[in-house]
Amino acid sequence: MKPNQTTKETPSGDVFDVQKVRRIAQIMKEYGLSDLELKDGDIHIRLARTSETVGVPVTTVAAPAVVSAPVAVAPTAPAVATAPEVTPAEDANIKTIDSPIVGTFYSKPNPNSAPFVNVGDMIAEGKTVCIIEAMKVMNQLPAEISGKIVAVLVKDGDAVEYGQPLFKVDIRG
Repeated sequence: MKPNQTTKETPSGDVFDVQKVRRIAQIMKEYGLSDLELKDGDIHIRLARTSETVGVPVTTVAAPAVVSAPVAVAPTAPAVATAPEVTPAEDANIKTIDSPIVGTFYSKPNPNSAPFVNVGDMIAEGKTVCIIEAMKVMNQLPAEISGKIVAVLVKDGDAVEYGQPLFKVDIRG
């Protein structure tokens, strides 16, 4: 779900009350809910919980985007790795893993670790492929498909948008 483009601020200046979001997360855990979406006027909040292989629940929060004045941005470098030319017949076997939220892309769990995945790696459904940091929450992104990573489309530390392709995967393996 794409966040709304307008915001309504609380008297304290926050887009939403963190204590209320924490309480909603507690209710989700208490009742075993994995997904909850709330709307109040221009405020739209979506909470989703998933279990990783270590059994630690991850909560993601998608808040409304704040529309601000345009900022001049320096051109970005090309993608980290690119796939070889793909023929139309092969294209049907290439799928993407897209960002489910707006945030910052991290290819590894910490600066001293190896990346979760590299070009050429085989992945299975459920394998963590990256972390997307949103509102100071580190959200592990599990693969929803199995196959071979043929391209990493963003660099470590890049800002990513909702729905932006992050990886190309050949589902034939």
